Amino acid sequence: MPTLADSLVEAARLTPKRVVLVDGDIHLDCETLHAQARALAKALLSRMPTGSVVSFMLPNWHEAAVVYLAATMAGIAVNPILPSLRDRELSFILDDVDSRMVFVPSEFRQHDYRAMVARVTAELDCPPEVVVVRGDAGDHTAYSALFEQTQNTTEIPSLDSAAVRMILYTSGTTGRPKGVLHSHDSIHALICQLRDHWLIDPGDKFLVPSPIAHIGGSIYAFECPVLLGTTAVLMDRWDPDEAVAIMASQRCTHMAGATPFLEGLLAAAERADTRLPDLKVFICGGASVSPPLIRRAAAYFDHAVVTRVYGSTEVPVTTVGSPTDPDYAADTDGRPGIATIKLVANDAAPPGSGEIHARGPQMLVGYRNPDDERDAFDDEGYFRTGDLAQWVDDDYLVVTGRAKDIIIRSGENIAPKEIEDILAGHPDIVEISIVGLPDARTGERACAVIVPKASPGPGVDSLRDFLADYGVAKFKVPEQVVIWDSLPKNDAGKVLKHQIRATLTKVDE
Repeated sequence: MPTLADSLVEAARLTPKRVVLVDGDIHLDCETLHAQARALAKALLSRMPTGSVVSFMLPNWHEAAVVYLAATMAGIAVNPILPSLRDRELSFILDDVDSRMVFVPSEFRQHDYRAMVARVTAELDCPPEVVVVRGDAGDHTAYSALFEQTQNTTEIPSLDSAAVRMILYTSGTTGRPKGVLHSHDSIHALICQLRDHWLIDPGDKFLVPSPIAHIGGSIYAFECPVLLGTTAVLMDRWDPDEAVAIMASQRCTHMAGATPFLEGLLAAAERADTRLPDLKVFICGGASVSPPLIRRAAAYFDHAVVTRVYGSTEVPVTTVGSPTDPDYAADTDGRPGIATIKLVANDAAPPGSGEIHARGPQMLVGYRNPDDERDAFDDEGYFRTGDLAQWVDDDYLVVTGRAKDIIIRSGENIAPKEIEDILAGHPDIVEISIVGLPDARTGERACAVIVPKASPGPGVDSLRDFLADYGVAKFKVPEQVVIWDSLPKNDAGKVLKHQIRATLTKVDE
C-alpha cells in the first residue's frame, strides 16, 4: 500500500502549486512542503537510524507538519506531545519512547519551553537533541540549522506500510500514560473512511484549531491535505470570533472538534450575523456532546451537517456520525464506519447497555509497553474501550458513559451521560457534569456540578421537575447540586471527572 511519503512525492509532482497548509500569512504548497520535508528527513537520518523516534511539542504551526512528514519519509516514528504538558509528563514520555530529538518552541503562551526542556533532559540518562522552532535557540539546536547541515548524500529509505509511524500518549488520567502505536496502514484506513463518509472533496478546507498532538488535529492537518487534496487552515490559539472570520475569508468547508469548539463557533457566528454558508460539515466528538447543541447548530448553519461521533486514540473515529442521516445526528453517536462494534455485557452497565468492544483496520497496532496490552483486547482481538453504550434502531450507537463513571446507588445503576444529555437542555444550565460520590447510606450519591446561566442556578427540585417531564425514573435524579464557574477540561475539551470527584470528595472529608 502507498504510504503518506509516497503520496507527498506524487502531490509535489502532479499539483506542485496546490496550497496544502495555511498558517497565518504562510501558505505552503505541495512542492514547497515536499522540499522542506525531504531536506529535514535527510538531516534526521544524518543523526539517527531508521526506526528511531522523534518528538515534537509544538502548537498548530506549519513546522509541525514538516517535522511529521520528514519523519515519515525517513522511516522514523513521530511522537506528538501536547504543548500544555509540563515537566513531569514530558520527562515520562521522552524517556518512555526513547526519543532521539524533540522539537519545541522557544516560548508560547508565556511559557518558557526552552528552559523546561533543558530541565527535563538534564535528568534523562539518554537525552534527546533539543531543536527550537521560532525564537532564540540558546544552547539548543535551531530549527533552521538542520536545513543548513543537511547531508545530501543521505538516502531516503523505502518504507514498510505496516511499520509503526506515530506514537501518541493517552492522557493518563487514571495511571501512567500509555503509548498508542499506529502504522501507515492504520492511519491510511482512517483517512479513507473520512473520505467516504464525511463529504470531503478535493479542494475542501479544514479549519484546524484542535491540538495537532491529538489524533484528530493531526489527521486534519497532516494527512488529509496530502491524501485527500484538502487544505488545512491552522489556528494555534482558539478564539471563536477569529475562527469565524478565518472561516469566512478562507471559505472553510469542514471543522471537527469537541463541544467547546462548536459552542464557541456557534455563539461567534451569531454575533457576527453569519451562517458560514461554505461550511459543509462539523464533526463534534472527543467529549460529551449534548443533543440540544447539535440541533441548535444544525438549525443555524443551514448549509452544514452537524453530527456527533465517537472514537478514541486507540480506534479513531469508531463511528462516522450521521452525516447522511440527520434524524440521528443529535441523539446518537452515529453508526460504525469501517470498524466492527459489539456491546458486551458488563456488571456496571444499565439494562440494554454494554461495554463497547471495537475492531477495525484503523485500530492501534499495539502499545509501546506490552504490559499495557494484557487486558486491552478480548479473545477475538476487539479493543476494550471501557465505554458503555446501547444500540438505537439496530445500527446507531448511543454512548452512555464510562464503565468507571457508572453510579451505583442502592443497587441501581445510573449512567451519568444519559442524565447529562437531558439536563443540557435545561434553560438555566450552561454546562453540567454528574459524578458519583461516596455515601454511607446508599453507597454512592449522584452529584450534579452545574455552570449556571445566572446565579444562583437550579437546585435539586428544579432538576427533578425537568427530568420528570422527560419521564426519567426518580432514582436517576441527582440528589446534590454544586454550582461552579467552570468545569475542568483537557485540551480536547473533555471534562475531567476525576478532578471533579477528587475536589468534591476532599470537601466532604
